[in-house]
Order: sequence, then structure tokens, then C-alpha cells
Amino acid sequence: MEPLLELLGLAKSAELLSLSPPGWGGNLLRGLVNSLQIAFGAFGFGLVIGLFGAYGKLYGGVVIRDLLAIYTTVIRAVPELVLILILYYVGTDLVNKIAQAFGYGRVEISGVFAGIWVLGIVQGAYSTEVLRGAIQAIPQGQIEAARAFGMPSLMLMRRVTIPAMMSFAVPGLANLWLIATKDTALLAIVGFSELTLETRQAAASTRAYFTFFLAAGALYMMVTLFSGAAFNRIEKWARRGQPSLRGKN
Repeated sequence: MEPLLELLGLAKSAELLSLSPPGWGGNLLRGLVNSLQIAFGAFGFGLVIGLFGAYGKLYGGVVIRDLLAIYTTVIRAVPELVLILILYYVGTDLVNKIAQAFGYGRVEISGVFAGIWVLGIVQGAYSTEVLRGAIQAIPQGQIEAARAFGMPSLMLMRRVTIPAMMSFAVPGLANLWLIATKDTALLAIVGFSELTLETRQAAASTRAYFTFFLAAGALYMMVTLFSGAAFNRIEKWARRGQPSLRGKN
């Protein structure tokens, strides 16, 4: 009797997770796509902020360094859920006030754009510190040699600093990418249909909480495994030509 009940349970779970109605599998996959879309956008936006933030902290004037110190300290000190609520509602309200000041009506901001903006600001603070540490780890002789050849600042950054710092930055950036994928779940609180919100809606409609949250966990795990493999390849590429530390004490 027990094996039959187990088979019936598996059949019921398979039906609930099927891609076509009445299954909710398609909703979960749509939520996963939305989550990854926001994670990619926020991670890229955060990298841009982090690169300029790292340069500002290392080479900027006193005012720029102080402003960046306040930015990174506040973002890292305040819980991310609180930051998301503040940035989401304050940001959308600010955009609408600016639009109204120029004579336009209320602007409907895309949930994807808002999610990328909110998480990108959060990611930028952490990326600033990761990239600042990576730049400081570059042997100074390489920077001094490039400057001795009269290399302009932008060329120095593109040809020397960024390639040289990659091997130091990739492990930290890999962690930030995984944080970005998980932080998309926090956007459920503002009603954006990412994976966690789709899972909650499916579970509430069917009362199959264990089935759907286990499926969501499996999807997040798949993203983590694929991301780990991708960043391992990137790190090997970034460390090409460098001596391997494997096997050394």
C-alpha cells in the first residue's frame, strides 16, 4: 500500500509541476527567467558602479572618497530588505516628481528596470570594495611601468589594471553574483513576479507547499552549480600564465 501511495504522490507532484495547465511549472520557469534577468542586469550595473567607485576611492579627491565611503558604509550597514523598500518607493516617487516637473504625466516604471536599479545600487557598494581590494593587490611595478611609458589613464585601466586585477577579483565577484541571484527573492515584497513570488502563489493555490518550495530550491541550486562552473572557467582564464598554487603549502 505504501509504495502505491508514494507513486500517487509522485504522480500528483509531477502533474502540479507540469509546464502546461493545470500545472504550475511554466509559472516557476517564467519566475526564474525574471529572476535571472534582474540578476544579470543588477550584477552588470553593480560592476560599473564598483569599477568607478573603486577608482574614486583609490585615486579620487577628498570629497569623492568621503562620499564613496558614506555610500559603501550605509549600503553595507542597512539590511537589504530595508534598502530595497527605500530605493524602490523613493526611486519611483522621485522619477515621477521629475517627470511631473517637466510637464509629463505619471511614469509607469517597469518591474524589471526597478529591480535592476534597486539591486544594482546594493551590488555597487560591495563591488566597489571587491574591486578596490583587487586593484590594490596588483604589483605596483606594473602600474609604474605603464605610467613611465606615458600611458593615459583610460588606456592604463583598460590594458593593465583591469586584466591584472581579474585574477584577484573573480572569487569575490562570483560571490556577489550568487548574492544577486538570491536577492531577487526579496523583490517579492514589492510584488515583482520573480521565482519566489511565483512559488508562493503556486503553493497557496494548491496547498502543495513542500512540492513547490522544494522545486524552487532545486532551481536555485541549478543556477548555483552552473554559475560555479562558469566562474571556475573564468578564474582559470584570468589566471592563465600565472604559477599554480595547487599542492603548495
